[in-house]
Amino acid sequence: MDFSLTEEQLACAATARRFAADRIAPGYRAREQARRIEPELAAEMGALGLLGSEFAPEFGGLGAGAVTSGLIIEEVSRADLNVGYLNLLLSLCGQILVRNAAPELAAEWMPALIRGERMIAIALTEPHAGSDAAKLRLRARRDGDDYVLDGEKTSISLATQAHVAVVFARTGDGGGRGISAFLVPMDSRGIARTAFDDMGTRAVGRGSIFFDGVRVPARNRLGGEGDGFVQVMQGFDYSRALIGLQCLAAARASLDEAWAYASEREAFGRKLVANQGVSFPLAEAETQYEAARWLCLRTLWLKDNGMPHTSEAAMCKWWGPKLAAEIIQQCLLTHGHGGYSADLPLERRLRDVLGLQIGDGTAQVMKLLIARQKAGRLVG
Repeated sequence: MDFSLTEEQLACAATARRFAADRIAPGYRAREQARRIEPELAAEMGALGLLGSEFAPEFGGLGAGAVTSGLIIEEVSRADLNVGYLNLLLSLCGQILVRNAAPELAAEWMPALIRGERMIAIALTEPHAGSDAAKLRLRARRDGDDYVLDGEKTSISLATQAHVAVVFARTGDGGGRGISAFLVPMDSRGIARTAFDDMGTRAVGRGSIFFDGVRVPARNRLGGEGDGFVQVMQGFDYSRALIGLQCLAAARASLDEAWAYASEREAFGRKLVANQGVSFPLAEAETQYEAARWLCLRTLWLKDNGMPHTSEAAMCKWWGPKLAAEIIQQCLLTHGHGGYSADLPLERRLRDVLGLQIGDGTAQVMKLLIARQKAGRLVG
């Protein structure tokens, strides 16, 4: 087994690390207060090749693969998990576009997305259908050369900022077999958007999108009619590993700060880190962090090599956010009352990672996927 990274991968990670430290980290708190990600920041990331690096050069990507994309989102999210959503959503939605969109449609949107000039969202969840994604009610009715969309999507990341969204709508009966995907510009007539007041990931601008007679050209359908459910399920096998790294990156930043604090702070005549009650929980966190991180990277490696990785991706998704929350909480406690203050980023990181225990599939759904992979449909 070879656990080494290529020179190209190391260079991409180093570029992302420098940019994240210089440009992303200083604005973490301000971004939350403003409840938005600066468009100019996205453009700077695009100019450095930090968005959509896995896509082909014909679209403006580096053709660098899923592992490289994971290393980049890791560095970005270490500075601000919210900014990592730009990487996450482009990787997820871009994969659907490249595989399923008409060539001219992909050529129209992908370069601008990779340059960071446009932001993309995925519109799947509905008020009554969260985990049960096959029960969508938003309708797409064929009318000549267009489809007409009516309904509501909710809990959509970047709902208030996205320029375009991959929207899943019902075009027929039969559960998942009646769902199709469309690329919908968010400035289309008949679209309204509202923002949520969330406890975390406020810069992401999660909210609802309402479709009232929205006309979408038939050429904007992604793949065949009724193929949408399969498309999004396949895409999640990728995004779930990225989410694991995204959350663990916030834990990594917190651990670095906790070790530094415990090594400098004195109590009762000695450094805090000299006390096993302080150092052992951090040592345990380091062990668990390393195991989870390598699981995520191995999952991306499996994807790069065209090997099945559904179970592994589900493992990344339920364990990564949960473990990250536990580690960040321990680091917050290590800092004492100072860690509880908004002056330090620990409480923001804790609130931010909590949401990803829900989005993209709950722990219960992930464990069901793993169990079914191992034991078949006898489970659940």
